[in-house]
Amino acid sequence: MKAVGVIVEYNPLHNGHVYHLQEARRLSGADAVVAVMSGPFLQRGEPAIVGKRARTEMALHAGADLVLELPVAYAVQPAEWFAFGAVSLLHRTGVVDSLCFGSESGDLDSLQRIARVLAVEPAGMREDIARRLREGANYPAAYAGAAAALAPGGVDAHDAAALLEQPNNSLGLHYLIALQRLGSAIQPFTAARTGAAYHEATPGPGAIASATAVRRLLMADGPDAAAPYVPAATLAILHREWQEGRAPIHWERFAQPLLHLAATRRASELERIAEVTEGLEHRLSRTLAQLPEPSVESLLDALKTKRYTRTKLQRMLAHLLLNHTKAECSPEQLAAGPGYLRVLGFNTQGQSLLKQMKKTASLPVVLKPSTFTHNQLELDIQAQVAYGLSCEHRDTRRMFSDYYESPVRV
Repeated sequence: MKAVGVIVEYNPLHNGHVYHLQEARRLSGADAVVAVMSGPFLQRGEPAIVGKRARTEMALHAGADLVLELPVAYAVQPAEWFAFGAVSLLHRTGVVDSLCFGSESGDLDSLQRIARVLAVEPAGMREDIARRLREGANYPAAYAGAAAALAPGGVDAHDAAALLEQPNNSLGLHYLIALQRLGSAIQPFTAARTGAAYHEATPGPGAIASATAVRRLLMADGPDAAAPYVPAATLAILHREWQEGRAPIHWERFAQPLLHLAATRRASELERIAEVTEGLEHRLSRTLAQLPEPSVESLLDALKTKRYTRTKLQRMLAHLLLNHTKAECSPEQLAAGPGYLRVLGFNTQGQSLLKQMKKTASLPVVLKPSTFTHNQLELDIQAQVAYGLSCEHRDTRRMFSDYYESPVRV
């Protein structure tokens, strides 16, 4: 059985994601799709609008066959480590033959040529990034500029810079770098994005809207407002989550514990938290004292600068909420890769893949966390507890669902 991997967040799953799943099967010729999905907190730092079990259901109804959780230690990270963690999981299953990612360009060849140069980080690249940061660039722009300057023959540096300024191209590059560094035989494919752009805030005339636009509709008017842009199964799941008080989840649901932690920790304690860099511990304390209102959005707005993007700040706040330290999220720790394959859900085809994985996987396959111990898994369980506390109707079993609930079956 041929299997293609996809790396997803589904916040929430919409029609563009269905197109990607269909293209992944078509381009790869695969019989099954393995999705690696972020859990309660996402790569840009924010909490998912609905929980991971609901999003797993959406994925299985939309065409995925097996869903694995990306550990939160990798999920809430810059692109380099997010990609490395997710690709590592696909590689370590032993059943995934290919990887299909979305990109704005659809230009796999150019991305692969740049990835081959960057996989063994060229001398001077870190210094170039540091120089660009000193000149006022934020980290994504500094990395893209330094990477473009090293563009190999056949790829114009100006064209490379334009290519890497687009978020899906940039993330796709990091998937390709991860494949190179792992020495993986997984074959990459890319599906060009269609319809809305990644950050497009309002829906266009077609049936595909960005996740950003879909979330805005959901937050403003509830599930029915998103109906034209999501599959029927997703819409039904969204209605259920809204009715049962488990959605929508957003930053303000975490305001009380998060602002308490930020306000009561000393600078020396804040400095230990992941993504608290370059004196941000002092800026955070000063800014809190000057907020016009005690809200997470007002804090993010006040902290944001050209240097400190909203994404970096959101990741910092997520790490603060979850007490993730620099030591736990150090490059040395992350370079070791995920320590297990956590199964969130599967269908009949996925169940067959699971049987195969138990023979081929080079990591433990975990269906119930109560049967397995690992420091990364402890962080996942803590993240789910924090997420569960944000729900309108709190339920202890829901908070500790990682212990109580079996994988989703569709």
